[in-house]
Amino acid sequence: MTMPLPDPRATRRSVLALMAGAGAGGALAACSAPAPVRPEGLSASTLACAETLAGVAYTPAEREQMLSGLEAWQARAERLRALEPPNGLHPGLIFDPRLPGRVYREQADAITGLPADPGPLPSDPVDIAYAPVWTLAAWMTRSAITSAQLTELYLARIDAHADALECYVHVSADRARAQAAERDAERAAGRVRGPLHGIPYALKDIVDVEGLPATWGATVYSDRVADETAVIARRLEQAGAVLLGKATTGAIAYGDIWFDGVTRNPFNPAEGSSGSSAGPASATAAALCAFAIGTETLGSIVSPSHRCGSTGLRPTFGRVPRTGAMALCWSLDKIGPIVRSAPDAALVLAAINGGDNGDPASRSTGFEADFARDLTGLRVGYNASWFEGAADPDRAALEAARSLGVTLVPFEVDDRPWDAMLMQLEAEAAAAFEHLTLQDLDDRLRWQDDAAWPNTWRRTRFLSAVDLINADRLRREAMEMMDARFADLDAVIGPNFAGAMLLITNYTGHPQLAFRSGFIEAPSRTIFGQPADASGVLHRVPYATSLWAPLYEEGVILALGAAIEARLGVADERPAQFS
Repeated sequence: MTMPLPDPRATRRSVLALMAGAGAGGALAACSAPAPVRPEGLSASTLACAETLAGVAYTPAEREQMLSGLEAWQARAERLRALEPPNGLHPGLIFDPRLPGRVYREQADAITGLPADPGPLPSDPVDIAYAPVWTLAAWMTRSAITSAQLTELYLARIDAHADALECYVHVSADRARAQAAERDAERAAGRVRGPLHGIPYALKDIVDVEGLPATWGATVYSDRVADETAVIARRLEQAGAVLLGKATTGAIAYGDIWFDGVTRNPFNPAEGSSGSSAGPASATAAALCAFAIGTETLGSIVSPSHRCGSTGLRPTFGRVPRTGAMALCWSLDKIGPIVRSAPDAALVLAAINGGDNGDPASRSTGFEADFARDLTGLRVGYNASWFEGAADPDRAALEAARSLGVTLVPFEVDDRPWDAMLMQLEAEAAAAFEHLTLQDLDDRLRWQDDAAWPNTWRRTRFLSAVDLINADRLRREAMEMMDARFADLDAVIGPNFAGAMLLITNYTGHPQLAFRSGFIEAPSRTIFGQPADASGVLHRVPYATSLWAPLYEEGVILALGAAIEARLGVADERPAQFS
């Protein structure tokens, strides 16, 4: 809290208890006016002070009338806070992106049209490390390389480069070697689990694996060790993937600052990698793994992929179960792949797709992708104003889509205060980590700026419940709008952050694919994109453009994204320092 404590022995918990019922505002003069104070600390003048905050005004008589009910409210809140529910306990109201009366296309579980010939195994280990997942899988099928050899290659690169990038919080080398040896033995015996069999990967450190550190990026949890394995980690193991270790995350899934460092962009290590899937994007872009798993609540896959030059897929909300992963915002969190090419995202998504009873928002939906499909006539929405003054890579991506024969259709979103929906994320996050606020543990997080979690959570204690419910109603309006806009479209293309699309589609649950579309010259940047210093020095860094699809139609944007990647020819360029 920034306000002075009334008693030097008081804690933040007692101060918040004092003000629990005061979610209003009022005449500032009343704040200092003497008034009878009830034993619980509430008075009419307390309410008058609070009215300004909530943008309401009551009469003295109305304030007096409210007091008895607010005292009961305060007592209930105190009893509620004493419960301290576990992070994985979901609210009773579960978000469902599907609208009533809508029929969503049934899909077979199939990935087709991948290239058949990866060419010979390169002699340079670096060329192998940067190869796409589908290529690595084909080489192993031909016995050109083993999982053990591939795992050692990535472990050597981690040993050489991970410290510079600060992208791994824990490397499970012995575990990875044992898994790789097991996968090679299975392959020799004719038992291949799937295309990810023997492929080494990194897991964002908010996804638990039993017995491994699970720090959630935060000083408060830096000694935490997981006692369960998340469903998606089990599914990846069942698919044959080899876990190299836990990749860094910004503390409590925000940003690139974690308890022991700042994760770096491989193309410019002077700047952070953005976040919060900071480590997965950095490690993938620098070929310190074949692929990685990230999570997104509001940009945490898209933003670091944009910064680091990886390809990030945020799937439809509920397609991938979050059981065993840290909950930040139960109605917004998603888990998805971070890779170096669009086809790889399909292989990973297929392995982790499907509902689980531990995540009541998840559901089983088929997933298919055809990379040989004819894209001619695909109806792709675009907004011309988004591309006015856009970066050259955005315009290049649009022209590449046009050259593929798609039909570009004008697209726009309604002009509404969509940013009001942000209060839902802030409220859920504050609830998920309420104990850090009430017990003063939020002071231990490294990032303490105005935009960081500690300040956000403290501020959110004064959010009006009425406004929160109306923000949720606005979310329903966004769902209906996007459903109508996608009714005759196969996809939408645009700059990652244009037109509030990243915000809106995170709240509506629609999938988004961020793919490398080129390079720009930029100074070292802060997490929010502003210049980090006044030197004026520019760096050549990657740039991403996005595709959005109707609910559950990730296969469409993956096929289109792969074709655009091929046309642009920029996806294979490597960060010089890590080549």
